[in-house]
Amino acid sequence: MGNRLDEVDLSLKLSGKEQKQELKDAWKRLAQLRLSLGGQLGDEEIGPGVCVLFEGWDASGKGGAIKRLVAQMDPRHVRVRQFSAPDETEKRHHFLWRFWPALPGWGGMTVMDRSWYGRVLVERVEGFATEEQWTRAYDEINAFEQTLTDEGTILIKFWLHISDEEQLRRFERRENHPLKSWKLTGEDWRNREKRDLYAQAVEDMIARTDKPHAKWHLIPGDSKKYARVAVIRTVIDEIEEGMRRWGFHPPDPPS
Repeated sequence: MGNRLDEVDLSLKLSGKEQKQELKDAWKRLAQLRLSLGGQLGDEEIGPGVCVLFEGWDASGKGGAIKRLVAQMDPRHVRVRQFSAPDETEKRHHFLWRFWPALPGWGGMTVMDRSWYGRVLVERVEGFATEEQWTRAYDEINAFEQTLTDEGTILIKFWLHISDEEQLRRFERRENHPLKSWKLTGEDWRNREKRDLYAQAVEDMIARTDKPHAKWHLIPGDSKKYARVAVIRTVIDEIEEGMRRWGFHPPDPPS
């Protein structure tokens, strides 16, 4: 099997007009599905929970994709959680411990900016986890996700992929923008120098944790407009599939 990242078509793009129309249509459907899962439409029976997690290169557009994903949802119906390095208390527990409170129950929805995959990405590459720990983590993550999906969670996993050249352009734009320079740190530049190591970690992550019940969706991100639409369309497709899997008929699309 070849490298999955090399198979991502980074030439895919949308114009601003195309993005606007695609988002308009997708938002209607997504809101309808979300309300149905939350028991606010139809027979008012709550459906399976939805957990959408985002991983990706620095400056790959995760924040913008999340912003568009939840833009038309009532804040009471979706939770967005951002995860950075574990604090001292969290380090005293198993690495999965800190994610449990954010997980959605039946009828709920959570969107995660970064996730438990930090164990096999940044913690692996930067040496924050021992080789024994991050190697063991693949099986622990698979078992964890199997538990979640067996209990009814629709788990949707995204890797936002951008080229090395596009990442550099975005870094330089951020560095020179007075209202965006805060997004760029010395750590981001250091991580760029280790791109090959991170790419190998990503390939291993996908190979070891891409499962039928928890598939990885690799999103071409050189065009932010394309990526944002692709994310929402994928979420819609996965929710509809997940509803059918649990015996719920997705509502007919709005006219």
